[in-house]
Amino acid sequence: MELIIILMILSAYLIGSCASAIIVARLFGLPDPRSSGSNNPGATNMFRLGGRIPAIIVFMFDLLKGTVMVYGAYRLGIEPFWLGIIGIAVCLGHMYPIFYGFSGGKGVATAFGCLFPLGLPVSLSLLAVWLITYRLFRFSSLAALVTVCFAPITCYWFKPEYTLAVSMLAALIVWRHHANIARLLQGSEPKV
Repeated sequence: MELIIILMILSAYLIGSCASAIIVARLFGLPDPRSSGSNNPGATNMFRLGGRIPAIIVFMFDLLKGTVMVYGAYRLGIEPFWLGIIGIAVCLGHMYPIFYGFSGGKGVATAFGCLFPLGLPVSLSLLAVWLITYRLFRFSSLAALVTVCFAPITCYWFKPEYTLAVSMLAALIVWRHHANIARLLQGSEPKV
């Protein structure tokens, strides 16, 4: 089992490193999202640079990266702690992709994809938190931060055995948003 876990962690990082925003930007003839807009290769910046269709494609691909890896590991019978590590590995690949000079996105869609296999109650609760926060404040980063802070609580309510894994993943996403947090506190964070 140890070898399978190691292979899953490495595979998760490599799959996470497939930066869909960069690929979609090239396919649509858009500027490199790492050096345009917010300089973040994620769905929100793709929306700014290319509109709804490229953003949806990026979001879905990033979501699937997390879902496929965590669900695959779950189906292999890997225990919750290691599922969390696999989720973190796929998010680290997204954030620091080996194929693109370690310059990646914030990992929100990929992290949500990692949580999706925990079931509809968890997923729908977190989606509702994101939508409500976004509708109230119009900041994608704030909606992501509030959602990931609610994720361990939601998980504890519905799937307590995964609370530690989800807490580790949430901490990683909050840490990756340190610049957004500073801009939100300064009042300089751009709205979508």
